[in-house]
Amino acid sequence: MKLVVSISPHIHRDISISRIMYTIIIALVPAFIWSIYSFGIRALWLVIISCGAACLTEAIVQILIKRRRTYFDGSAILTGMLLAFNLPVKTPFWIPIVGVIFAIVVAKQTFGGLGHNFINPALAGRAFIVASWPQAVTGLWSAPKFGTISDINAITNAAPLGVLKMNYENPAVVSMLNSGESIKNLFLGMQGGALGEVSCIFLLLGGIFLIVMKYIDWRIPLSYIGTVGILMQIFYMFGLTPVNGIFHILAGGLFLGAFFMATDYVTSPITREGRWIFGVGCGIITVFIRLWGAQPEGVCYAILLMNCFVPLIERSLKPKIFGQIKILS
Repeated sequence: MKLVVSISPHIHRDISISRIMYTIIIALVPAFIWSIYSFGIRALWLVIISCGAACLTEAIVQILIKRRRTYFDGSAILTGMLLAFNLPVKTPFWIPIVGVIFAIVVAKQTFGGLGHNFINPALAGRAFIVASWPQAVTGLWSAPKFGTISDINAITNAAPLGVLKMNYENPAVVSMLNSGESIKNLFLGMQGGALGEVSCIFLLLGGIFLIVMKYIDWRIPLSYIGTVGILMQIFYMFGLTPVNGIFHILAGGLFLGAFFMATDYVTSPITREGRWIFGVGCGIITVFIRLWGAQPEGVCYAILLMNCFVPLIERSLKPKIFGQIKILS
């Protein structure tokens, strides 16, 4: 028998990068279609502009630095799609263009391209535009204060976490957010928010599809969503948050982040234990930002922060070499 000596990984699947990327894009299509149905044709244009700018930016950079051309392997399209999914429908069209330029040039190609970036490019682009032009994408978290019961009918048109942030002392609004009708609307996508985060059911179906196809590991989404739900329910029981854990699971971009961004191959751990730690860490940071941060959402910064800890997690959980003998000093 002929043996070949090589570096890890030693187990390979007959799957190309393009196939992985386009499969993830397919998994996002139901949520994309729902966003067009919910927000209109402007949602379609935002995604098209974002994806087109991402591919064009990657092509220009790779041509200028004479790097292997990979702008049609699906990774740039996925970056543009995910960044657009994190924006409200009224975002100016130039915003996703600036966001994907930062994502592709700074967060991806500067470090060597796909496989070398240490943070998720789409989330890096989102964080950049929110920090630079918060008023331009204010729909991500802003919501009006509701005074009367009749005003509460407008809650479904605003981002739910923004409504909570602005009206957490209003018992009528809080009661509405905790109601079964509100939970149902959150799950089905009958509320406002960013383009790709509004329909939990379609994101869940897409995530399950990727898990069944073995394109992502279930440990990160389960530990991430579970940590947020359990901690928020405990804090709800102690009065630290006026809404229950189910609301916090379904509101905002938790499903989008847990299934499609925290599971990124390059920026997440490869060990099983590391994935549990990564998911739990994302959940804890998300909870702290939502409860005590200036913004009502915490998914983006939670994942980016945990991306930075991935090398430390992997180093701490480095498996022992088979047959290695510990040398006593």
